[in-house]
Amino acid sequence: MDLGRADAVVWRNRALLVFDRVSVPVAVCDVYGQVVLANPAMAAECGTTPGRLRGRDVLELFRPQEAGQVERIAEALRLRHRSRYQVSVRWRAPGGAERFGELTADPVSDTVDETPALLVMLRVQGECAPPEPEPAPVTPVEGRVLALLAGGASTAEAARELGLSKDGVTYHLRRLSARWNAANRTELVARAYASGVLRPGVWPPRARSGTPETD
Repeated sequence: MDLGRADAVVWRNRALLVFDRVSVPVAVCDVYGQVVLANPAMAAECGTTPGRLRGRDVLELFRPQEAGQVERIAEALRLRHRSRYQVSVRWRAPGGAERFGELTADPVSDTVDETPALLVMLRVQGECAPPEPEPAPVTPVEGRVLALLAGGASTAEAARELGLSKDGVTYHLRRLSARWNAANRTELVARAYASGVLRPGVWPPRARSGTPETD
């Protein structure tokens, strides 16, 4: 191996070492957006290893918020423009949180005439607020039983209010306790609030309207 080639190998190995150790998520993609090389920080954002990212479409891993951005970049690359391109994206983090940020793509190549690769860097800007929990599946009668229970009603009082027998109210409470694995009425009420069945901050307690019926 001649001296020039040996130097090139040394510098390539040094560059790869820096690439792997940098804390910023970085990947090298071909002009079509397929990952050729990714560092551990980029792989960590996808919950995988660098090798498993190879060949994946970067815009499937990180969803663009505006399709028009991607179309403009694709047209610019076809015309061999060498500007820096930025795309606002969202993605699902390994823990399940929805994150948002910005992908920056810089065309790179050894010569001006050569088809460029894309050096892609990800800037994490934050996480989206989690969606409100869907109300647990309860029947309208079960919702009213839970609301009366949360308001301090006894079984007899709930039965009078609902036009049921005491055994009828007990039947609904047993079904709810079995469904939610609740040990007592206090836990039933707590789970009803936590799962969105009962409206928070409302007195007297009320079940959310439109709770689906179950068998």
